[in-house]
Amino acid sequence: MRLAAGMELVVRGVVVLLAAPPLGSALFGASSVGLGILLLVGLWTPVAGALLAVGALWNVLASGHSWHWIMLAAVGAALALLGPGTWSVDARLFGWRRLEIRDQKSGGSPPF
Repeated sequence: MRLAAGMELVVRGVVVLLAAPPLGSALFGASSVGLGILLLVGLWTPVAGALLAVGALWNVLASGHSWHWIMLAAVGAALALLGPGTWSVDARLFGWRRLEIRDQKSGGSPPF
């Protein structure tokens, strides 16, 4: 999911930048390329996913190409909530988080 969204953002951003757009569109294209690279590498994935969701929803409101951007917004929100995955820089830097839910009655860990 992270790779598909990252490749999509990089390709869209490069296409926009090659068209020699005005400054606002060029900034949006450059930020798309930057977010795409962050997602491809897996660095700051929750932040990049949240920014992808916000940027995609902004593009839904600003243009008529809504279904594609709605899908990218959903993928960005999912990435922000799920995290980077196994093969990412985030997993190497910060490691995996493991939540253990304790049994409230006995105070110990639940039997699995």
